[in-house]
Amino acid sequence: MISLADYLQLLPKTELHCHLTSTMRATTLQELAARDGVALWTGDAEHLFDFADLVDFLHGWRIAHEVLRTGDDIARVAWEGVEDAVRAGNLRYREYYVNPQYFARRSSPLSYAEVVDAVIAGLRRAERDFGVGFRVVVAINRRESGEAAVDLVREMIAHPRPEVVGIGQDDLTPENTEDPLRFAEAYALAGAHGLRRTAHVGETPSADPENVRAAIEVLGCDRIDHGYRVVDDPAVLALARQRGIGFATTPWSTTICSGWTLDETHRIRRMVDAGLPVSVSTDDALFFRTDVGREYREGLTALGLDAAAAQRIALAGIDMAFCSDAEKQRLRAEFRAAFLALDALLAP
Repeated sequence: MISLADYLQLLPKTELHCHLTSTMRATTLQELAARDGVALWTGDAEHLFDFADLVDFLHGWRIAHEVLRTGDDIARVAWEGVEDAVRAGNLRYREYYVNPQYFARRSSPLSYAEVVDAVIAGLRRAERDFGVGFRVVVAINRRESGEAAVDLVREMIAHPRPEVVGIGQDDLTPENTEDPLRFAEAYALAGAHGLRRTAHVGETPSADPENVRAAIEVLGCDRIDHGYRVVDDPAVLALARQRGIGFATTPWSTTICSGWTLDETHRIRRMVDAGLPVSVSTDDALFFRTDVGREYREGLTALGLDAAAAQRIALAGIDMAFCSDAEKQRLRAEFRAAFLALDALLAP
């Protein structure tokens, strides 16, 4: 028989809220930084990932992009991240946020096509080696202008790749806000060309439920990243439930970026109890010292959720994914078979 912790570790998982750069190994980050003379945010290796809050973390996260100088670097990180996630938590499918704007605005730029092709090459290799499916969501850098976001979507349209299926957001505006409507024109263009849409909203201490409403009603999002403030307004909660909007949550990151404690009063637990489709991901595994296994093993346990709830969360990740219906059907069958095997081993 196995414990609940072992059960949650072995449960097959999807991950829908994962920033590619943050799947890098700490050793790879330090190796590449030393190779190219990139100064990291601190020289103290022991406290490299000690962040005070969301703004402090984002400073380090931006610098981490600087160590990925070539397409081979990006492909390596993509492959290593899958290997690590399979080992740490039985990952079976993942969607990645990739921000080409970071690679274009530097002294040794990479084009949009160079970035996404390198990502796809690494993930295709990992899919062959480990059987983990994937899709890519191009993320708007919110530190850039609305016009720059439109230009990014135009790049996506000009260089279509079947693996690149949607548009999202990351970072914060120069004012350290979410401000989803700043990028409404880019979202409208993406929707007109059949791209799926998601957005980081309702996460920060200054965010409010109106950001969630704007992402649903104005940006036309198919799902929401974070979105925790949805439970703060009954009307917005009802809207999300009526539209069947899924939420890609990241429990461990909320202890740093939002300063919340993981317990049964947490907004993620309230979202689950309210009947919203909720999936669980790492967000930025490298920086928050987490992995997809820990998010289930420790995060769901701290939220007071049991094995049955973990199964529903795992299946919600399939329902919310931007892959094909055929791939979803295959994943559901694979997951349900694994559930049966694991249920037979779970200690009472």
